[in-house]
Amino acid sequence: MMKNLVQLILAYAALRNIDTAQLCKQSYIDMKLLKKKDAPAATAAQLHNLWSNAAHLCGDPLFGLHFGESLRTTALGIVGNIIETSANVGEALTHSAALVHLITDQCRMEIVPGKGTFKVRLLPTKNTGVNPLMEVLLVVVIHELDGLLLTKITPKAVVLPYKTENPAEYERVFRCRVGKSTGEYSLTFSQQYWEEPILTANYELQEMLLKQTSHLTIINKNNQQLATRIQHYLLANAYLGVAPLNDIAANFNMSPRTLQRQLKEEGYSYQRIADNVKRSLAEHYITAGNFALKDISWMLGYNELSAFSRAFKKWTGVSPENFN
Repeated sequence: MMKNLVQLILAYAALRNIDTAQLCKQSYIDMKLLKKKDAPAATAAQLHNLWSNAAHLCGDPLFGLHFGESLRTTALGIVGNIIETSANVGEALTHSAALVHLITDQCRMEIVPGKGTFKVRLLPTKNTGVNPLMEVLLVVVIHELDGLLLTKITPKAVVLPYKTENPAEYERVFRCRVGKSTGEYSLTFSQQYWEEPILTANYELQEMLLKQTSHLTIINKNNQQLATRIQHYLLANAYLGVAPLNDIAANFNMSPRTLQRQLKEEGYSYQRIADNVKRSLAEHYITAGNFALKDISWMLGYNELSAFSRAFKKWTGVSPENFN
């Protein structure tokens, strides 16, 4: 799984317009060896170099945090096992804690019950100061709960063992203010989530999105324009709707105005890209025949089926019911 994680970091680095060959060279990682099935796992030093070099190359000191925001747990290859062995959120998190060692040997995870709450705590195996991987794993836990419950979950509290340099951005990613406590990496959630049954259909949806991303090409894949990179980000992360402009701009470490300006220079707008992604996903969902129109409407971010139907007819010239 560590090899999987490194590959996902490199894929996200490419989305951020980083030269992955240069990144691997600076991080002492052999790209050819990485592609082999029997490739050895990356060392802690290589992973640390990967974070720091990627942050430097794209000018984003929060590269690790933004990678965590972009990461879907399905891509790590362990969520299927969690789904198969869990009936509710509590069981899923308990099983997740037992599987963290498959991702990294830098920490272990424990679940701590509280009064009306439960806490997910990461315990580093070594005191290494600021560790981006811990932040990534905490964000992954939030996304895992999103996927299991098919809704966006907000923690009651987030704690890190250091003061964050950009508290507003941490608050955006973690969905609540981040506190500081010596030696503590933790998330606290309301107890109400513990017994919630998990929704396996959403795991299947995430898997399908990951498999189909390479098929749903709208813009030339050989062109490394910002529009191309945003499109692929949106496609891979669309299982809870298409992200708004402000979130995408923040994840790409730029202001919404700068993002819109750069897209305009390329002949695109964010709205056009988002609509193209929604259209491609809608056409794929309808053709697959696995989802009701009202569910497709909801998955694409439309509160009303009528609004989705109007948008779809504008895109294709026909209603969703008559599309084939």
